[in-house]
Amino acid sequence: MNKDNPRVVKAEFIKSAQSIVDSVDESRSEVVFMGRSNVGKSSTINLLTNRKNLAKSSSTPGKTQLINFFDIEYLYKDDRYPLYFVDLPGFGYARVSKSTKEIWQKNLLEFIKNRVAIRIYIHLRDARHPNTDIDNRVEKFLKDNLRDDQKLLTVFTKGDKLKQKDRAKLKREYPNSIVISNLKKEGQDRVHKEILNYVFGVEFD
Repeated sequence: MNKDNPRVVKAEFIKSAQSIVDSVDESRSEVVFMGRSNVGKSSTINLLTNRKNLAKSSSTPGKTQLINFFDIEYLYKDDRYPLYFVDLPGFGYARVSKSTKEIWQKNLLEFIKNRVAIRIYIHLRDARHPNTDIDNRVEKFLKDNLRDDQKLLTVFTKGDKLKQKDRAKLKREYPNSIVISNLKKEGQDRVHKEILNYVFGVEFD
């Protein structure tokens, strides 16, 4: 990682919440991570924070049912920028009862629509399957509900599994997206810059 790029110097788990009611206070801007259950959400958060086990991944897709909050602090040049990362439950694949799913959905919709502190939604998509129906529906829902002070950032995971021609095609179809690779440790600097630029107005050369 280039030392002139922004980096995370503090990353700590704060708490898990079932809904907006028992979430942390809204004293900081929040960056929310959303994605299908097996898209690599935990791995992405660990990559961005340079922590191996900050976000715990489950061997059972859809098992994580809570909203997880992380205390994050960036360092760029001599300035520090605090915010929260918020890990939402993965959508799809959860083997739970219909009534439980309805409760999850109600809590998540309420969180998304009423959480004032959210500034960026990072929608994670699998680079190998970029156009799934569920991802397209989630993107439409987010765009339909975005406030003027919010941004939607599409990030494709597992970029190392793409051939060069497929990566080029992906960039043509999603020109404003970012492709990352946990294996090759690439793409995270662009995500960091997007966050700091949008939330704090930090300018980069």
